[in-house]
Amino acid sequence: MKNYRNQRILYIVFDFLAASVAWILFYLFRKVQIEPMVFGINIPITLGTRFWAGVIGLPFVWIMFYFFTGFYNDVFRRSRLNDFVRTFMTALLGVIVIFFLLILDDTIVDYTNYYSLFLTLFVLHFTMTLIPRMVITGITVSRVHRRRIGFKTVMIGSNENAVDVYKDILDQKKSSGNEILGFINVRMKEHYQLQDHIAHLGGHENMEQILRDLRVEEVIIALEPYENNEISDIVNRLSLMDVRVSAIPSMTDILTGKVRSTTIFGTPLLEVTHGLMPPWQQNVKQLLDIVLACAALILLMPLNLFLIIGVKFSSPGPILYKQERVGRFGRQFKIYKFRSMYHNAEENGPELSSKHDPRVTSFGQFMRKHRLDEIPNFLNVLKGDMSLVGPRPEREYFIKKITQEAPHYIHLHKVKPGITSWGQVKYGYAENVQEMIKRLRYDILYIENMSLFVDLKILFYTAITIVRGRGV
Repeated sequence: MKNYRNQRILYIVFDFLAASVAWILFYLFRKVQIEPMVFGINIPITLGTRFWAGVIGLPFVWIMFYFFTGFYNDVFRRSRLNDFVRTFMTALLGVIVIFFLLILDDTIVDYTNYYSLFLTLFVLHFTMTLIPRMVITGITVSRVHRRRIGFKTVMIGSNENAVDVYKDILDQKKSSGNEILGFINVRMKEHYQLQDHIAHLGGHENMEQILRDLRVEEVIIALEPYENNEISDIVNRLSLMDVRVSAIPSMTDILTGKVRSTTIFGTPLLEVTHGLMPPWQQNVKQLLDIVLACAALILLMPLNLFLIIGVKFSSPGPILYKQERVGRFGRQFKIYKFRSMYHNAEENGPELSSKHDPRVTSFGQFMRKHRLDEIPNFLNVLKGDMSLVGPRPEREYFIKKITQEAPHYIHLHKVKPGITSWGQVKYGYAENVQEMIKRLRYDILYIENMSLFVDLKILFYTAITIVRGRGV
């Protein structure tokens, strides 16, 4: 069984202890080796503020650094060689920063003391960090090789290439961790060669439902040359799902997205990735979401109290309005808003709001003008359903209408929906499906140009929209 949370905590705890122990040993080195050379006498070892700041505070900084560089992602698919390289590079960069911030002002005999200090801190931190990482990763890799840890895998393909890949995986002396649940066919046939080995799960037209029902973690695409016409559509659809995608090398020239080589012990596969932002930017974006959402909910408490009272006295009904929306990878969640309409305003079915919608209360008009009704969205951000910036989430009813005219709408599900978006800054609330489609163009542009800089620009213009009351 895999527990991603516990595995991350294990790495974090040992990284914290490693940074703490490395600083203690480095502090002793300075007191015992360097300072007697500088002052000509043995200096008593005192555990002052600087010592405790390094023992307790500095490890937190290291943990944040590792988090931003993506070390705690994908904790069960690790390589000891990769861990060695990443630990070396992050330790080197981190020690350089610490050296210039905390050590460069030390009193020294000559410049060679700086070399000793830098080298000692680097060796201590690198060694203390690497050893437990290699042990944890080694145990994890061993459990994967011995099939104690597996990744639920489905193959897309049903004939000769798929059979070859399946047999290679099955014959591995050291397992790559793929727990093959079955296969999905692309073209209909009376009999599939792979059917003699594993279960037939259905056709690719039902691919998304099959993968969700089985909670699949990885998909291996192994099609025949005559099935290559379908590969682009399949990969695009898989990019909207939270699964790892690999494919046989012969299809590299027609795969969409970025590819990098990987192997399954003699069966080389290409991992198809659709990362829209570098890992460090993704982690910073996630951290900013949490920090700013918490800050907003705390700082806006007086305003929230005013809005709660206003909603309560505006009309009978609940203060918070909850509604099903579709988020990343097509997962549904409940969005929270301050109620701006009369209770049961949609008893006749889903309907978009407009500027002079009679269903909106007078106080609701005020809230919508300044987008104050969306403040509870910060709760969705903390729950992980939404981000501060991203395409606005829609209801499944309207998504079906939009995709009839603009099928590329589903690409918005590659990312978390947001409280604000490029499309909303440009168009505001959409009053009909056509306006939703116009707004879609800017949301697609956002996905293709995602970066922290773009997010900051959108947040800046959102703030202007709120202050000027252009929300409706």
